[in-house]
Formats: sequence, structure tokens, C-alpha cells
Amino acid sequence: MISASFSHVRHWVFDLDNTLYPPQARLFDQIETRMTAYVMDALGVPRAEADRLRRRYWALHGTTLAGLMAEHGVDPVPYLEDVHDISLDHLEPDPRLAALIRGLPGRKIVYTNGSAPYAERVVAARGLSGVFDAIYGVEHAGYRPKPETGAFEAVFARDGVQTEAAAMFEDDSRNLQAPHAMGMRTVHVAPEPEPAAHIHHHTADLADFLSQVAGGETR
Repeated sequence: MISASFSHVRHWVFDLDNTLYPPQARLFDQIETRMTAYVMDALGVPRAEADRLRRRYWALHGTTLAGLMAEHGVDPVPYLEDVHDISLDHLEPDPRLAALIRGLPGRKIVYTNGSAPYAERVVAARGLSGVFDAIYGVEHAGYRPKPETGAFEAVFARDGVQTEAAAMFEDDSRNLQAPHAMGMRTVHVAPEPEPAAHIHHHTADLADFLSQVAGGETR
């Protein structure tokens, strides 16, 4: 039973994008479009080059923002406001997910590489307002992004997360390496599994997995 693997967990950390909502909502398509446009304007480069740089910065620095800050000194505040100015019309409330998260024993938080105000909007659109004890964005890690260990340490210290009694739910497998090294239970939330030593569990359906954590049988 999956529930036995989480019997010690009292700190539950959830990523936001493509974790607390299904990837079919394609919110990140909108964000990527706005990121490319921002890079074009900030660096004065054509779209193809901006898109190439965006992908390069994500690969090398963890996020496009981290690359822009490190290599061009871009101010993170207007960037985050701009790229997250997207429509959430595709999102629907998920009462079952809300009930399952609310029923988890202990403290529940959201930790995203996006901004906290954006995360709060998404949480509200999913009908998850009031379910989490706190919501943290990249700004709470000094704009250092996951997968940097220091970013996790900053947020976890701020919230009092006890990593030996914690679990991390995340769609980007890179972002589970540091939590695994810290002793957390790791869950990769994605359409397809990526077998790796730092991933304990995989699920394509967060609500279904949490129902098993609550006592259901594995499939």
C-alpha cells in the first residue's frame, strides 16, 4: 500500500504548474509565449533568438528568469508580473482534490518557481483556497529557482519544513533531486514516468494518488 510509504509524513509540499492542475490546461503555453516576448523586448533580439535563449536559460539556470538575472541583470519583479498575466479560464475547481489535500495530516504548502500572487490565483481557480497553510513563490527563495538546493533550503527554513517527515509533489523531475537528498519522499506528477533513483513514486493523476496515500490500494 502506498499509504505505508507516507505514514511518517507531516509536511506536504506541492509544486503548482502541471501539478495542482492537469497539463491539458496548457497554462504554461501562455507563460512561455509571454516569456519569449519579454526576452525579445529586454534584450532586443528577434523571436527565434529569444526562444532559443529562453530554452537555454531554463536548461542552464533552472528558469528563464534566473538566466536573465545572471547574464543580463534583469529586474525580476516586472518580469514575474508580466509573464504571469495570463488567462485562467481553462482551469476548473476540483472539489475531490481539495478534500484529499485538506485531509492530509500535518502542514500543506505550495512552492513554485512562479510568483506567489500568480500561485494564489491558480489555487483559487482550482477551488483550493484555504486548503494550504502557506504559498511560496520564487521571490521567497531570493529569486533562486528550483532545482537549486539553496532555493529549497530557503523556503523550507522559512516554513519550518522538517524534511525527514516531508513529501514533495512535482512535475519537473529535476526538482525532486534536492528534496530526495534532503530525505523527503518524492512524487513525480507527470503523464509519463521517468525512472530515476531520486524519484520514489510516479502518478499521472494527483487526486488518484492522494486517495491511495489516504489508504487506497496501489494499482
